[in-house]
Amino acid sequence: MSSSRSNATLPSHPRAAACDEPAINRLLAIMARLRDPETGCPWDVQQDFASIARYTIEEAYEVAEAIADDDMPSLCDELGDLLLQVVFHARIAEERGLFAFDDVVAAISDKMLRRHPHVFGEASVADAAAQTRRWEDHKAEERAAKAAAQGRAPSILDGVTVGLPSLTRAVKLQNRAARVGFDWARASEILDKIEEEIRELRAELTPERPAARREDELGDVLFAIANLARRLDIDPETAARSTNAKFERRFRRIEALLVEQGRSATDASLDDMEALWQVAKAEEKTDTSSR
Repeated sequence: MSSSRSNATLPSHPRAAACDEPAINRLLAIMARLRDPETGCPWDVQQDFASIARYTIEEAYEVAEAIADDDMPSLCDELGDLLLQVVFHARIAEERGLFAFDDVVAAISDKMLRRHPHVFGEASVADAAAQTRRWEDHKAEERAAKAAAQGRAPSILDGVTVGLPSLTRAVKLQNRAARVGFDWARASEILDKIEEEIRELRAELTPERPAARREDELGDVLFAIANLARRLDIDPETAARSTNAKFERRFRRIEALLVEQGRSATDASLDDMEALWQVAKAEEKTDTSSR
């Protein structure tokens, strides 16, 4: 493990660090102070790997949102928030004697060198597609080595993280299976599968059928839809976020139109709101066509 950074060596205030000190050192010092059991922040001291994991995921999504919005000031800010999560996890690990931030940096640096022999070694690749295949080969070798160390046979599905968003994980599982030929040949076949799964879901929509069966069949529908997205080269999470934004935009317009009528969504009927939904939808189409 890298040598621990003792709180005793920290400046009385992180801003007091020398101006030529690497910026990351200042952040590491701030986190060490926040985690000090006697003088730190009670909330920060209380956290562990599990309790901050959801914040790490949220920050990654906020980075993606800033990119989607082409908001560079926000991207800079959100990348800082995400970096803080890495520093937070590394600090907890260092306190437990597991590893430190320097070990995290060393591990990813070694991995990049190992996976890019065409840049840092003597190997060569013809193009980006060839590099992608080489990258996957390197990762497969690493997964096989890990499986061997654990005394088990490797699986083509090894390393597909359980903590990923479900649709993203579905696509990754499907991509792995496709490498060994377990895949539909055409998008139309996946559409047929979606229709089949919907029929099976319909069959479970009766009161006497257990809720677990409906959940299972709905999961099959979602998995098949993720497969269609993969075949069409569409990220299902991006598509879902776009539709969420569209729904929010149109529903807020419904609320605004109701306010103009002196009403609110709570006293409008479903038919009223559906009619206003169509108005909001038409307005968007008109606005798009006028550009």
